[in-house]
Amino acid sequence: MEKIVSAKNERVKKWSKLKTKKGRLNSNQYILESWHLVSEAINADQNVEVVLTTNKQYELHQNEIDAFDGEVIEITDDVSKALGSTSTPQGIFGIVELPKEDHFDSLDMNGSWLLLDQIQDPGNIGTMVRTADAAGFDGVIFGEGTSSQFNPKVLRSMQGSQFHLKLLEGDLLDWIGKFKENNVPVYGTELNPQAVSYDQIEKQDAFALVMGNEGNGMQDKILDQTTKNLYIPIKGKAESLNVAIAAGIAMFHLKK
Repeated sequence: MEKIVSAKNERVKKWSKLKTKKGRLNSNQYILESWHLVSEAINADQNVEVVLTTNKQYELHQNEIDAFDGEVIEITDDVSKALGSTSTPQGIFGIVELPKEDHFDSLDMNGSWLLLDQIQDPGNIGTMVRTADAAGFDGVIFGEGTSSQFNPKVLRSMQGSQFHLKLLEGDLLDWIGKFKENNVPVYGTELNPQAVSYDQIEKQDAFALVMGNEGNGMQDKILDQTTKNLYIPIKGKAESLNVAIAAGIAMFHLKK
């Protein structure tokens, strides 16, 4: 097994740049951290090109790592710190090819989809993706202004659910138009005079649900294009619900 001992190694410098959007686009790769995520990617037949592991992590996962048919490189703790996006990285990473982008012309729109409109917080994104996975959704669409699905904090927060459903990116107005062309209802989330309580909508198999920015909600131009806008009645004295909590309530209610 090859070993890299210096954080100044040229390959390490290149891999470290994968923590940025520019670095990912230049290399057509992204970096996963932790054996849980790396193994999930391998099991989901993602194109994991390299596994990087400290000796300690290799000893913990030797059988699984030895079964991996790609390149395996041992790294030192210093290299691990250079690659990690946490203060105490676990010491195991996967270098993964960016997936090819699906376009809506090639997708079956008759499913359940979660659309994220300018959602910024990685924790909220991860919770919503995991909840969509748990609720049996077909996919999640990251709209413009939403944090990247390949942001290291978002990757960690999704905890592997990203490999269980489709994750797509694009202009939500284009996607909403396509859903409506296919007679798939699109539900926004907004408290306004035209909105209806979420529990007034029957469970269904095919629909899209849009969740808006943590502070500002959905953009007006997107609200104007939805089939119907929903709200969740608040029975106590709280001013509002966290967007991820609200998404979970709506997803499990709407999904047949």
